Amino acid sequence: MRFLASRLERHFGSFKFRLAAYFLLLSLFPLLGAVWAFSEVASRGETGRADARLNGSLHSSVDDFSARVDEAQESAVALAHATAFHGALADDNRAGLARLYREVSDAAFYSRGQLLAGSRPPALGIRRFADVLTDDGRPLGRVVVSVPLDDELVSRLRGRPGFASQDRLALVADGRSIVGPASLARARLPLRGAADLDLDGETYRALATSLPTGIADTTLVVYTPKAEIEAEAASLRRRMLLLAVLALAVAGAVAYVLGRTIVRSLKQLSDAAGSVARGDFSSRVPVRGHDEFASVSEAFNDMAAQLESRLEELAWERGRTRDAIARFGEALAATNNPYLLVPVIVESTVEATGAAGGRLILNGEELARAGDPDAGPEPLAIPLTGDGGESALLLLTPPGTDFSDDARELAYWLASQARTALENAHLHKRLELEAVTDGLTELPNRRQFQQSLDHELVRAARFDDPLALVVADLDDFKQVNDRHGHLAGDEVLRVFSEILRDVVREVDTAARYGGEEFALLLPETNLEGARVVAERIRGELAARSFEPRPGASMTVTVSFGIAAYPESQTAEELFAQADQALYRAKAGGKNRVEVAARPTLAPVADRPA
Repeated sequence: MRFLASRLERHFGSFKFRLAAYFLLLSLFPLLGAVWAFSEVASRGETGRADARLNGSLHSSVDDFSARVDEAQESAVALAHATAFHGALADDNRAGLARLYREVSDAAFYSRGQLLAGSRPPALGIRRFADVLTDDGRPLGRVVVSVPLDDELVSRLRGRPGFASQDRLALVADGRSIVGPASLARARLPLRGAADLDLDGETYRALATSLPTGIADTTLVVYTPKAEIEAEAASLRRRMLLLAVLALAVAGAVAYVLGRTIVRSLKQLSDAAGSVARGDFSSRVPVRGHDEFASVSEAFNDMAAQLESRLEELAWERGRTRDAIARFGEALAATNNPYLLVPVIVESTVEATGAAGGRLILNGEELARAGDPDAGPEPLAIPLTGDGGESALLLLTPPGTDFSDDARELAYWLASQARTALENAHLHKRLELEAVTDGLTELPNRRQFQQSLDHELVRAARFDDPLALVVADLDDFKQVNDRHGHLAGDEVLRVFSEILRDVVREVDTAARYGGEEFALLLPETNLEGARVVAERIRGELAARSFEPRPGASMTVTVSFGIAAYPESQTAEELFAQADQALYRAKAGGKNRVEVAARPTLAPVADRPA
């Protein structure tokens, strides 16, 4: 018995069972509330649907009734104007009038107040009449067509589409029930909207409206048994309750499975922690209960007992980490890309020092951050400014009130490594830029232009796009240097390079090809487009006035030669064609733009200066 009680206590006290029970309790009350709310909504919805159906049926019946009244009026007018009717009435031809009566039911024909043919209008009915006049306007008789308020009328209205099989239609007029239960005449009919109506001990949902018949209190009533509506609502509530029970069962099953999964994970965690610990306990965590969380607590106690024996291993690991960081710093110093260095510097320093976060500020702008640099006290600021002239600052936020001495020393050491890396990267970037840039004009040099030309030729061939090469040569530039000095010549070169930069697009390449020679590479541009660009450059330079010395002024012109792909297929052909065109521009008087005539690889004669 004690064993069974122990087993039951262990089973019902397990975490997975408690999780399932809590989940079911938390789900039960909202679910019951939702079922109740949805049941109310369903009941009102069924009543609303019934009201809408009754309203539609009533309006349809009123429309049909009005149509019958209009039809009676039209029949009376048509008979009053019929020639055959005029003759029969004038001759007192009762047989002829009888034939007309057979054609129009519920009609009566009067002459001088006497009924000649047809049936007298019913007492409860709507009468529509038309007077019969002679050609000179004298009264000859009258036609009366009636719409009886009887069972036949209600049956016809009840036959309209929209009525359900259980819906009923009744007619009350002149204080009595014409069609329908006699108790309708004593009931308070719902004229302003659908309402419940008790008739002979049974409740109905009813809707009524007044008819313009000329008879006092003529009302058309449509009603349906309330029990049918309640039965449909009850059926919907049963279905919703069944769904709620199923949902609760699914929730319980999910909670149970989830509980088993959590317990299994905790059990695995406790087993893993217990396998790490091998020794006596030195400190304990209070263990409460007999569930899986208690097992985790016991495993933690085992791990805590081993902390003292792990201190020496942690010290060795710290030294090994410092050596690894030193090797990492050496790798940083060998890296040549400053944009890749910046995040590496911040992340590695934060990780190595245990900082809460860090930022690297360059010339007042934040370039990288790691961790949470805004958390904690005043950060440790380490300058990284080197020979590059840029003001760089590494800000490290301590994890507590301040860094330890070891962490501070490590941070400064890493900063020195980072400073060296940044200096190397900036120097490498400067050398790379100088290798492809002309120092005087800051335009790409010949080497860079050749690489761009080869790349654009491949792209033009792939996409079948045009490509224009423009070669420019400053006219009589040697005379500028001889007469006014090299400083004046350098100024001319700088001004011309500025004009090129202002005119060309971002996708174009303008380069100083050598001396006073310049080259333009215009992707997706044909010969005519290149001519327009060259003419614009030529005009802007010719309009400039230079002052080589006070009181003296001069102008400089430039000549252009243009070639294009696909007229010339290779870089050699493009330059050969452009050089020939430039030679023609020089020979033609300079300050001109010439376009290549046809591709050729023939040697080009020396160009005039």
